[in-house]
Amino acid sequence: MAFTMVALCWKLPICFLFYQVVSGRVRQEGHYVAAVYEHESILSPTPAALVERRSALELMGRNLDIYEQQVLAAARQGAQIIVFPEDGIHGFNFTRSSIYPYLDFVPHSRSGKWNPCREPYLFNDTEVVQRLSCMALKNKIFLVANLGTKQPCERTDPRCPSDGRHQFNTNVAFAADGTLLATYRKHNLYFEYAFDTPPEPDYAFFDTPFAGKFGMFTCFDILFFEPAVNLIRQYNLKQIVYPTAWMNQLPLLSAVEFQQAFATAFNVNILAANIHHPTLGMTGSGIYTPVKSFIYHNMESYGGKLIVAEIPVISADYRTNLESNERFRENLHESCRTFRSSSLDDEVCFKEQEETPGRISEKGKEKSPPSFYAEMMYDNFTFVPVWGEKGELQVCANTLCCYLNYQRAVLTDELYALGVFDGLHTVHGTYYVQACALVKCGGLNFSTCGQEVTDATALIDFQLWGNMSTPYIFPLLLTSGITLDFADHMGWKNNYYFLSKNRTSSGLLTAALYGRWYEKD
Repeated sequence: MAFTMVALCWKLPICFLFYQVVSGRVRQEGHYVAAVYEHESILSPTPAALVERRSALELMGRNLDIYEQQVLAAARQGAQIIVFPEDGIHGFNFTRSSIYPYLDFVPHSRSGKWNPCREPYLFNDTEVVQRLSCMALKNKIFLVANLGTKQPCERTDPRCPSDGRHQFNTNVAFAADGTLLATYRKHNLYFEYAFDTPPEPDYAFFDTPFAGKFGMFTCFDILFFEPAVNLIRQYNLKQIVYPTAWMNQLPLLSAVEFQQAFATAFNVNILAANIHHPTLGMTGSGIYTPVKSFIYHNMESYGGKLIVAEIPVISADYRTNLESNERFRENLHESCRTFRSSSLDDEVCFKEQEETPGRISEKGKEKSPPSFYAEMMYDNFTFVPVWGEKGELQVCANTLCCYLNYQRAVLTDELYALGVFDGLHTVHGTYYVQACALVKCGGLNFSTCGQEVTDATALIDFQLWGNMSTPYIFPLLLTSGITLDFADHMGWKNNYYFLSKNRTSSGLLTAALYGRWYEKD
């Protein structure tokens, strides 16, 4: 994949670097310091109960006290922007009525014109946004947080709820002087019955002096075209802030796994802040660039975690993988560039005269392992087992065929399988998925393939590819202990998307091409 000069400077010690000192930190020119906070929110023990505004403010104030401490800690480390998670201030599991005392009024149309810290008298019920604004102002830091908001509507409006108000899951972004820069109302709600979907998708972004424009969306939005993908493409955004309350689901949708895949697929930086409630499967935050990550995933202990990292600014003229993928698909007669794996003999280049890449020989077909079906991610995947030290495999479903060349120096007592799914996912959301996945199974029986697994020891060199029908491919590479690794090579070759890796940093859990075919949702 192509790298900017900034990215290359990470890898080449001969680069000439420029620095400046900010709050005791030496910052490299063309970089900025970002912070995200994974927050273990203080929750209402009875979220469905009706309470007074005063009681709601008291609970939210306890969470805001923690926010204030973390903003100060981040600022002292030179952070220029900090992101907090979805639901971090008020919590979750409310009804439409019971959440009402927790809602602030935020004038959606006045973004960039109001400083809640300096002008607290302009609107009623703005105590939370006032505190957030003052945190930004006091610490001279850009701040992004999530809260519940309310907006009155005319009952004559057919879109107005019967109680005469809209209730939104809202992100707010403040400048370093406390000014409200932007608001974003979550579009793809995840069983959030207390909130309304906005009439139209918000395309929310704000400008900064240190990294240009930041786009903004929330949690479940990351899986859909609107508004996340459209926002990035329409406004050519390269920095994203992403509050989330994500429940991990292995093997394909753990928080850090997909956050990194999104950053890699679109060549953007993502500042992702997740909530921390391990008993609910909620953890996984990070600061991601296309080629490097600073992550936190902890299912064992409690308490919050502040991540501060310096990352390069990605310029607006930096081409994304997806854009180049689409151009490649339009010109399949482009010359075929090859590379050779250090431990795999096959060229990862699929010449046009070949009917399929890496075709299995007639001899190999005789020895092909049996295919079987197993549920993974609530979908019916077709699998073939990955047996032996090395081999070539193929498995198909509907229009999608997945291929795998693999080799491992040491055989372990672990079962792996290559799976394919090409269809509409319908559990906990409806969306069309094309997936080729090499996964470690939960045991040695075929029925355990697709189960959630967190540890592995097998080191596998592999080339994985498929004839994907969508340009939106998210490369997943997850290793033992829910850690991340990066592919050696990936991209399109003659209408096939491929991912290859030698020498994973630890045992392989998942290597997958997760395709989203948005038009078929």
